[in-house]
Amino acid sequence: MRDTLCALTHKAATAIAFSALLLTACTTLESPDEASTTAQTSSQRAYSETLDLDGRLSVQYQKDDKDEAVHVSFAWKQSRERNTITILSPLGQILATIDVTPNSATLIQSGQAPRSAADADALAQQALGWPLPVSGLRSWLQGYAIDDSNLAFIASPSNAKVTTSDGWHIQYQSWQDDPQATTPNRPKRIDLERQTEQAGKVMIRIVLDHWQTQ
Repeated sequence: MRDTLCALTHKAATAIAFSALLLTACTTLESPDEASTTAQTSSQRAYSETLDLDGRLSVQYQKDDKDEAVHVSFAWKQSRERNTITILSPLGQILATIDVTPNSATLIQSGQAPRSAADADALAQQALGWPLPVSGLRSWLQGYAIDDSNLAFIASPSNAKVTTSDGWHIQYQSWQDDPQATTPNRPKRIDLERQTEQAGKVMIRIVLDHWQTQ
């Protein structure tokens, strides 16, 4: 009985610690090693500090009470200290580049002066006209989130829906194989949805075509 109680206490303490650490990872550019270790044990998918992704992104939103749609591709480069998101047209032209560090975010669009702000999400919303949750995607693209009860969430094919602490509804629609694991445990398609004041109901579909970790 004593051994069982100790095991349960240890398990609860580990879960609480992981929740706190993952919350830190979602709000800054730091993603602690402890979270990676716990996540790997829980789902056989470790959080990657360094990550290169290529994919496609479709957005539906409203502007001036009219329905709008955007279809672009993107490149995502991530390290502990920096995120760089490049948004490209269907023909491969660079539409915008967002560079995020722990202290600021800078957005560059062709023919315009660079814009900088402390909040990457607010900067993207202002420049693009629709919300791109850059800070959240650092975790969400890998299947991690903090839910609306402020608890850590790790997505899997059998646990694929979550509402985040900042109001985004996320559904992991499909998965792709990780050569180093025995199950399809990397997100392939991610659907995001949220009601906003600025752009009405926003729906974002993300398809990840290429995934490389270091």
